[in-house]
Amino acid sequence: MRFVLGVLILGSLASPLLAQAPTWKAGVASAIVTPEKGVWLAGYGAKRPPDGKLHELWMKALALEDEKGKRAVLVTSDFQGVPKEMSDRIFLQLKNKLELERHQVMITFSHNHCGPRLGLDLVDYYPIEEEQVKLVDEYTALMEARMVEMIAEALTKLKPAILQVGAGSTGFAVNRRNNREADVPQLLAKGIALKGPVDHSVPVMKITGADNKPMAILFGYACHPTTLNFTKWCGDYPGFAQLVIEKKHPGALAMFVNTCGGDQNPLPRRKVELCEKYGNMLADAVEQALQKPMTKVSPGLKTAFSYVELPYEEVITRKELETFTQDQNAIRKRWAERMLKKLDAGEKFAPAYPYPLHAWRLGSDILIIGMGAEAVVDYALRFKVKYGPGTWVCGYTDDMIAYIPSRRVWLEGGYEGGPNLYEYGRPALRWAGDVEDRIVDSVQKLVQSVRR
Repeated sequence: MRFVLGVLILGSLASPLLAQAPTWKAGVASAIVTPEKGVWLAGYGAKRPPDGKLHELWMKALALEDEKGKRAVLVTSDFQGVPKEMSDRIFLQLKNKLELERHQVMITFSHNHCGPRLGLDLVDYYPIEEEQVKLVDEYTALMEARMVEMIAEALTKLKPAILQVGAGSTGFAVNRRNNREADVPQLLAKGIALKGPVDHSVPVMKITGADNKPMAILFGYACHPTTLNFTKWCGDYPGFAQLVIEKKHPGALAMFVNTCGGDQNPLPRRKVELCEKYGNMLADAVEQALQKPMTKVSPGLKTAFSYVELPYEEVITRKELETFTQDQNAIRKRWAERMLKKLDAGEKFAPAYPYPLHAWRLGSDILIIGMGAEAVVDYALRFKVKYGPGTWVCGYTDDMIAYIPSRRVWLEGGYEGGPNLYEYGRPALRWAGDVEDRIVDSVQKLVQSVRR
C-alpha cells in the first residue's frame, strides 16, 4: 500500500481553507546543530575529524494539538544516531519542564553519516582520545538542551491548522543485500531490474499558513544517507532535498524522516554530484505529492508507547571477550575491552534490550508507527499492508540500538542479520530469531490502543 500522511495548514480562521478546517493546531521550530568544535563525524568505523561543511546541519520540531488539547511532537534531525542515554535524559526534561509524556514525543534521526558523534552511539567505532571524549560529551549535552528548547518553542507557536496527506515516489534506494554495489551502475545502464525488497514511496505532510503558503513540509524515504563518506559536514541526500524544498517554498521548513532504510543504500554513490542528484529526485517526489489533490485529516489525536524486550541469541561470556581482545578487528577489540571493564566493575549483562515502539493515530485514517534503530524495509512493507492506506512507518526513532532484522533477514544472516551487534556496543553478537514476531505483536497492541 502507498502511504499518504498529512498537510498541516497554520493560520487564522479568516483563511478560506481554514474556514472548513478541523480544530487542529500546529507549530514548528528549528535549530542549527553543526558543531563549532572538532567533534568527529559519526559512522564508518573510523576517526574522521571535520574539515569544512557543504551546508548546515539541523534539527526540527513539529508540534500538534487536537481539539481536546492532546499534544504530540515529532523531532527530525541530521544526526547519525541518538543513543538511549541521550534520549532518556531529553524525555525526562520534557516531562519535568513541558509536561510531555514519552508517548507524546518521537525523536527521529536521518542516520546521516556526515553528521557528528553523539554520546555513546557507536562508541567502539572510534579510537579513544581524551580530548575527543570531552568534546563529544560537551556537544551531546548542548544538543540535549537545544532540543528541549526547540520543542518548547514549537509548542509556543501552536496555531489553527489543517492536516492533509499525499505521497510521491522515487527509485534511487537499492536493496544492498541483494545487489552488489560494484554491479549496480552496469545493471541500471542495461535496464536490468535490481533484486530485493524496496520501499520507494515518499510520504508527505505539508503545513500551510493563513496566507495559504506552506510553513513546513514533512516527508520520508527508506534509504541510508550514505552517499558520501568524506569529512565535511553535510546532511547527505536528505539535507540536499530539504534545501531544494525550502528554496521552492520560501518560508517553509522542510523535515525528513528515514522510514525503514536499514538495508537500503543510495547506489551508485561516493560523489557529491550523486548526492545532489538524489536530493533533487527526492524533492521532485515531494513536489509530486504537493501538486496532486491531498486528503484532509479529520480531528483527533491518540498516542501510545511501549518497550518490547528483544532477547539476544546468547549473551557474551567473559571467556569469549578475552579471546576478542586479541582480535584483528579494531572495533571488536575495543568492544571486548570495554565489556570486560563492565564485568570487572560488577555489571551483569541483561539477556534482552528494551526496544522502543510508538503508535500515533491522527484523525480516523492516519497511523504513524515509530520504531527504534535500523529497521529493515520488511517492517514498513508488512505494516503498510497490515494496517492499510494512511500508514507511515518511521525507523530511526528514539534510540540507535543496532540493525533490527526481519525473520527473513535473520535467517539469511549477513551484515544486518548476522553476528554484528558488537558494533553497537551490545553484550551479545546476535539477536534471537523471534525479534520480528515480538515487534509485530507489540505494534499490534499499540495500534489497537490508539484505534479504540
